[in-house]
Amino acid sequence: MTTTQHFWSVPANPGDPDLWVCLSCLKEVYRQKVPRPNCPSCQGVSTYEAFTLEAIKDWGTDELIAKAQAAVDSADAQPVQAADAV
Repeated sequence: MTTTQHFWSVPANPGDPDLWVCLSCLKEVYRQKVPRPNCPSCQGVSTYEAFTLEAIKDWGTDELIAKAQAAVDSADAQPVQAADAV
């Protein structure tokens, strides 16, 4: 049986770090969201901290950097939705 991963959204202000890394295992990274109820790799709870892609490139493993880059690329590829007129 397949389980669906659920997330809490974590909005970011422009210029704020928006990549959330699990500090327990350093294997998972998500953009503007964190998994709930826990990390899918290590089951850590409340272990996420926000970083920029540049910061992750400074200290992350090749695997973590690739996941972070993919999260950024995926977000960049999504079309921007126009706001509804009021």
